[in-house]
Amino acid sequence: MTLADLRKVAIRQQFRIRFPLPNGLECVVNEHGVAQVPKLKSAADFNLERDLASARHFILEPLAANGKPAPKSRSVSREELEQLTTASPTAAHPHDEHDDE
Repeated sequence: MTLADLRKVAIRQQFRIRFPLPNGLECVVNEHGVAQVPKLKSAADFNLERDLASARHFILEPLAANGKPAPKSRSVSREELEQLTTASPTAAHPHDEHDDE
């Protein structure tokens, strides 16, 4: 699972996905697919892609829709999140696949 995979899930499912970094900070992939480290005060001396590889737990925060309150956040394991990233998007987004022949 890569950051690109998390970005796709965050956009398609309209989630914010949070995971802890080894240095005590937290990465948030927002509903626009942007990975951010909110408490970062200076230039990063770490690699998010590498730190993602070691993350075991994630928090999924669904966004509010149509003026309704947002559903509760939930904690998921790496395996559960990997299942979301490998779920076939073709049923919901058939135009996402391109044939380059």
